[in-house]
Amino acid sequence: MPAIGTSAKTLRRGVAAAAALPLLIGALASCGYGSEAKKDGAATASASADTGKKLSASEVRIGYFPNLTHATALVGLQEGLIAKELGSTTIKPQTFNAGPSEIEALNGGSLDIGFIGPSPSINGYVKSKGSNLRIISGSASGGVKLVVNPEKIKTLDDLKGKKIATPQKGNTQDVAFLNWIAEKGWNVDPESGKGDVSVVRTDNKVTPDAFKQGSIDGAWVPEPTASKLVSDGGSVLLDETSLWPDKKFVITNVIVSQKFLKEHPDVVEAVLKGTVKTNEWINANPDKAKASANAKLAADGGKPLDAKVIDPAWTSILVTDDPLASTLKTESDWAVKAKLIEQPELAGIYDLSLLNKVLKAAGKPEVSDAGLGAK
Repeated sequence: MPAIGTSAKTLRRGVAAAAALPLLIGALASCGYGSEAKKDGAATASASADTGKKLSASEVRIGYFPNLTHATALVGLQEGLIAKELGSTTIKPQTFNAGPSEIEALNGGSLDIGFIGPSPSINGYVKSKGSNLRIISGSASGGVKLVVNPEKIKTLDDLKGKKIATPQKGNTQDVAFLNWIAEKGWNVDPESGKGDVSVVRTDNKVTPDAFKQGSIDGAWVPEPTASKLVSDGGSVLLDETSLWPDKKFVITNVIVSQKFLKEHPDVVEAVLKGTVKTNEWINANPDKAKASANAKLAADGGKPLDAKVIDPAWTSILVTDDPLASTLKTESDWAVKAKLIEQPELAGIYDLSLLNKVLKAAGKPEVSDAGLGAK
């Protein structure tokens, strides 16, 4: 497991309720939040930016989910920390509700850089036979929990015979849950979800209602869905971080179109400078960062998260520059073991050269691609 650099900081510190103001193919399908993209207009450099800085592209199109596991994008855009590094280059942000639509935009040439989960990253890379994208940085770890109805499920063994939701067949959480079930010695058909545990593939947007109505007994889901279930009477039975070495695993990384990376490496480097500084700022200003993320969520979706949802959700997410590459490989291996996918060729999926350049210049440790880097 590569060590987390000093820029990988937890969002766990200094949480205050008052700051709450204002998701593998077929099998690696998506992080599961719908499929539409929303263009958010242009975000130019902030007033404090070096607007005289001239880069090779007049604009850069950046995609992300309006989701707390994309905290780096939310805060970096809200606070102008990414725009500041781009100078006169304009950011054109787009929000997405699922990985496949973001990958489609990246592969179709309407998006340059995206914040996205490991499953769609693998999906996009494998489908294009390694020709269309690269993972260039980490962004977040953690933020996935097993939440259950405490009246029906009191221990992990009680899951047998129960209905447990995951976002989508073959998505990151679905694969992790299927692997956990297999390690318990229970049998579930990965395609149908039927077996010793009924795995119910349910969109995260409707999972809370299904939980309240009793049609599911629990869910293995990312934040903020997990904390929404807790606010509706659920109980956290397992935090997925407890299953991983060093309690870290990739939930969000930063990807780039190979075409854009080749033609505009200076712009990509500037964006990475912005994400590294954003993660640093989040650590130094945890209360302000939480409020900033919530304000951006409200701006993107029209409604901020309740304090009882954002407070516990925020503490379970770790922002990190490290892509935690070995954990992406593990997640892929789990999907292969579940016979959801054939063994993918992942060599070349990472290009961390610009990130490591930025980290070195900032006096931070470089990060590893776990042998999956571009040659």
